Amino acid sequence: MTRHSFRKLGLLSALYFVQGLPYGFQTTALPVYLRKQGVSLLVIGSLGLLALPWMGKALWAPLVDRYGSERIGRRKSWILPMQAGLAATCAVAAFVPVPGALPVLLGLVFLMNLFAATQDIAVDGFAVDLLEPRELGWGNSAQVVGYKLGMLTGGGLLLWMSDSLGWRGLFLAMSALSLGVFAVAALAREPRRSDAETGEGGERMSWREVRERLVALWRLPGTGWVLLFIGTYKLGETMVDVLFKPFLVDAGFAPELIGQWVGTWGIIASLLGSAAGGLLASRMPLLGALALASCLRVFPLGGEWWLALHTPTPTGVIVTTVAEHFFGGVLTTVLFAFMMSRVDRRIGATHYTLLASVEVIGKSPGGPLAGLLASTLGWSYADVFLLGTVLSVVFVALLWPLRRSAPAPRALPPPA
Repeated sequence: MTRHSFRKLGLLSALYFVQGLPYGFQTTALPVYLRKQGVSLLVIGSLGLLALPWMGKALWAPLVDRYGSERIGRRKSWILPMQAGLAATCAVAAFVPVPGALPVLLGLVFLMNLFAATQDIAVDGFAVDLLEPRELGWGNSAQVVGYKLGMLTGGGLLLWMSDSLGWRGLFLAMSALSLGVFAVAALAREPRRSDAETGEGGERMSWREVRERLVALWRLPGTGWVLLFIGTYKLGETMVDVLFKPFLVDAGFAPELIGQWVGTWGIIASLLGSAAGGLLASRMPLLGALALASCLRVFPLGGEWWLALHTPTPTGVIVTTVAEHFFGGVLTTVLFAFMMSRVDRRIGATHYTLLASVEVIGKSPGGPLAGLLASTLGWSYADVFLLGTVLSVVFVALLWPLRRSAPAPRALPPPA
């Protein structure tokens, strides 16, 4: 890669890093903070609702594509205010007393997620505009690794440092990190859009053009297979993941060991896998890379099923956990590169956000389905793990019809 390419990847990594801070804080650090303040388990169990902006961001993605200042930069005119808003809410949260003003704090965390999710739309569009086809693999590796490092920092590193920083210092540290990336983004140059990407004379798209372009994308041959593929690739893996930690608890392993194996070594393996996925996607055709990553991902899932059939040993758990997180990270990065290769640049933020929403919504039923099968229908861990593994094998078969789907519409012509 060239020096210019490395600059692009560094910028994207920083932007995605900041977007991961609020979600990592919400899922890991916030429950600990609230419990130490005596907040009820009912409230803590409902914290997932604060992430609703991530689920619904496709609803306002067309606004991000439709509006923006050409003087500042179409993407930067969204990224910079969202960055500033994220930094401000983190700073204000540092001075909110808990539990006395708990609703205020939760409202601020919701706003953090709203700013980060909206910025994510603009950054995804920025990445579509910025990356050349040969850079998609590494670009999506920067996306996934940056976001995971943000989650790890907001939910793990800062929590670990909370004894010395204090909880107020934790919020202020997130604010400072956001401001630092704000400065980097403010200095970044946004690529000039060609007429093919903006319309005649670079005019702003009308709502009718946005709608017609989305309809044209839907009518492309093979679109249904692409959406089914994106929506199901993690379903079986999610079913296994959600019950694997309870399985380890029931097998008699100490919580601190589970945290070390899954929460630390597993995350490190996932980061390495995401980086390896970028290398794989840059060296192979994307469908070939998807096929290889999908097949490799099946083996550790089958290993977790095997562990459930026998008495698991620490070595077996560690090897299986590291392999599952590594190959899962590889597959995620390759899939995101595939998604970006299918995006129409002119509505890049909207199109990529819709595909990303399909990815999130598609894997969401995996956890509840696994819990239902185990708790209500009496399935054993081994039964659920086997089903998850089989579904992951079936997913590989979806690659075949994708070979005959329409080519990547990165420069789809305007609707007639």
